[in-house]
Amino acid sequence: MANNAANVTAGKPMIGGAVHVAPIGTTLPTTALATLNEAFLDIGYISADGISNDISRTSTSIRAWGGDEVLNIQNEKNDIWTFTMIEAKNINVLKQVFGEENVTETGGAITVTVNSKELTSWSWVFDMLLSDGSAKRSVLPNAKITNVAEITYSDSAAVGYNATLNAMPDTNGNTHYEYISAQ
Repeated sequence: MANNAANVTAGKPMIGGAVHVAPIGTTLPTTALATLNEAFLDIGYISADGISNDISRTSTSIRAWGGDEVLNIQNEKNDIWTFTMIEAKNINVLKQVFGEENVTETGGAITVTVNSKELTSWSWVFDMLLSDGSAKRSVLPNAKITNVAEITYSDSAAVGYNATLNAMPDTNGNTHYEYISAQ
């Protein structure tokens, strides 16, 4: 197969929202351009660093006498997403970072209670526009924030919540789905 520069692309956020979250069990999109269920909430702006996806596997090598590798056993597979949410006053962001029951809004005023309660899993959707104009959508049926990096309050940068999101297998054993539209 010949090299094809048309297959090289970059990903930008979809206009009108690129990161959405909904309760587990919400009907998930199955194409890059399907309309999202109204239960999906917009997370807002993500920092210029974009979204990173680390699909890593670890394994153990079994060696025969003499040193030849004769078997390789996969020990684990992770599907980890990282991104920084920079809408620090977005109620949807705050509920993901601190827990839905720990964030309330009354008359525009927000109260956040910080504690050690475990965060819940949600369905996540990442929408991107590729260089050639086609759309790419990553759908995570079951994922939750497992870490938020140190939060910095500074007069030279936006307040951001750098989140680590772990995608877990759905009932089919898949951690996420990717859909790319035709141009």
